[in-house]
Amino acid sequence: MPISTETLDGTTCVRIDGELTIYTVAELAAALLPQMGATPRLELDLSQVTEMDGAGLQLLAVVQREAGVAGTALSVTGQSQAVMHALQLCRSAGL
Repeated sequence: MPISTETLDGTTCVRIDGELTIYTVAELAAALLPQMGATPRLELDLSQVTEMDGAGLQLLAVVQREAGVAGTALSVTGQSQAVMHALQLCRSAGL
């Protein structure tokens, strides 16, 4: 899973390209979690995510929790169709 990171004016922008699934979350967690507390603002660009499953949703929840604990302002930009579909499934399940 290609991950690109760029820091500009105190905001670290992370773009995720490809799958956000059980097969890729460990790699992504290893790249994202050290950013918590190391940057004042973290922006996740999910516009190029091609597939997302429950493990991907769990990772996003962990990232959100850890950002809050570390005092890092987190924002998510550019939701792909795969991301929107996964989030809609959660909403329809009452979560």
